[in-house]
Amino acid sequence: QVQLVESGGGLVQAGGSLRLSCAASGRTFRSNAMGWFRQAPGKEREFVAAISWNGGSTYYADSAKGRFTISRDNAKNMVYLQMNSLKPEDTAVYYCNAQREVYSRSGLYAWGQGTQVTVPS
Repeated sequence: QVQLVESGGGLVQAGGSLRLSCAASGRTFRSNAMGWFRQAPGKEREFVAAISWNGGSTYYADSAKGRFTISRDNAKNMVYLQMNSLKPEDTAVYYCNAQREVYSRSGLYAWGQGTQVTVPS
């Protein structure tokens, strides 16, 4: 069983920054790629960023490239998403999940509660 708990969201003005955290439990964490996803009101969930199991490779959606940085600390079972230069269109609930590999752009397990990021216009 894999448990995913996201935190770190909040309300930030455009141009600001947030660092999201994902605490992942389960024996598969260390051997899986991990990704961040988001879902804005009225839209489908979309891929944001992913990182390989050992942190050696990262992959970003075009919307995130150059602004967001994904990282992980396997010793702590944590995945992070540093978000800079936030825009109103980044407003969404952000979720983390394991991926089969770094380019999968899809989650393997049940979604957690997510963490809300709000960037007012």
